Amino acid sequence: MDKRARIIVSGMKAWGIVFFLCLTGQQTVEAQRPVSNVVVETVIEQSVAAGQTFVGTTTPVKKSMVGSAVDGRVADYPINEGDFVKKNQPLAQLRTATIELELEAAKDELKLRKEELNELENGSRPAEIRQAKAAMLAAKTAMEYHQNKKNRAEELYRSNAINADELQLIVSEQIQAEQKYLQAKESYQLVVDGPRKERIEQARAQVAIQQSIVEKLQDQLSKHTIKAPFDGFISAEHTEVGQWVQRGELVAEVLALNEIDVLSQVPESVIPFVKRGMQVNVRIAALPEHLFTGELVSIVPQADVRSRTFPVKIRVRNGIENDIPLIKSGMIARVTLPTGAKTKSLFVPKDALVLGGRTTMIYVVATGEKKGTFVAKPVAVETGIAMGERIQVIGNLQPGQQVIIRGNERLRPGQPVTILKTNQ
Repeated sequence: MDKRARIIVSGMKAWGIVFFLCLTGQQTVEAQRPVSNVVVETVIEQSVAAGQTFVGTTTPVKKSMVGSAVDGRVADYPINEGDFVKKNQPLAQLRTATIELELEAAKDELKLRKEELNELENGSRPAEIRQAKAAMLAAKTAMEYHQNKKNRAEELYRSNAINADELQLIVSEQIQAEQKYLQAKESYQLVVDGPRKERIEQARAQVAIQQSIVEKLQDQLSKHTIKAPFDGFISAEHTEVGQWVQRGELVAEVLALNEIDVLSQVPESVIPFVKRGMQVNVRIAALPEHLFTGELVSIVPQADVRSRTFPVKIRVRNGIENDIPLIKSGMIARVTLPTGAKTKSLFVPKDALVLGGRTTMIYVVATGEKKGTFVAKPVAVETGIAMGERIQVIGNLQPGQQVIIRGNERLRPGQPVTILKTNQ
């Protein structure tokens, strides 16, 4: 044997030894795999319509372009793109020093008007009535005195004891005293009767007018604080501190992402088979480890005349972790919709699906090498339409087989398993 042949033979022997060691090591590793406890459920067969996958786009359930209701300069802008905000949380604060001063003055004026009204409504106090009565009685006494004085003066005038001028002076004093008494008497009656109803109504009107002025200023003040219309995420900023914004000018954009709508264009041949309220299987290309189930919420009855497709919306509940939405707006999604007559199909629980790999698979329970033992056997499947907690699968499966729904997260092909429970 020449040198070249010896080298080839030696190389083959070396590779054989390496292959033997690898095979032995693999068998040793497989033999050392621990037994995993699992829960299983049965594969069932049901009649469902054939399904087809359509591409869609995730969109927010609500989107608000928040603008300013008044003109003003931005004093505070505490938000950033991507922030989560609660309903009525301030997005921007405009300067309000002038309007706050006007509001304080209007409130003080309103307080004054209310006190004036209270004074009129409460009427005269007992002390005021007593005072007016005392003044009336004093005026009456003075009137009686001057009346008696006048009577004596007239007698003296007839006896020529006084002249006409003196009599005229005494008569004038008597008339003045009588008028003062009448005036005091009327004043007393006014105090007893209290304010007129017309005056009270005028005071009430003044209070109402001033109340409206205060509420108007309060409304203007509240409009200087621009708030979030609902819980959501900031998708765009349109201003900054110190910038002047005009009424109607955009301040921020807010997206509601607690639920997501998947908008898909569906051909007119498929539309007769889709119904509002049906459960739809949704896959997000960027989230291969997640399977979502949505509800078909709307079928727009106006088709795109060029493609002859109808917009269909499927609503999916989103996951929010640490104020970050799992599904973002604008992601590519695929939805599975029924496209024809019903046929028999296989269904497994959604928990049986193992996601995240190149292909979706499930583990079925197979008989092990030793009698009475079981192992996990992987089966690649394609998913179809959803039906409650189960999902349609296409693959090398048979009705009645047991699929693993708990404990399948870290299983390896051929790993021994122990069945703890079988769900029906």
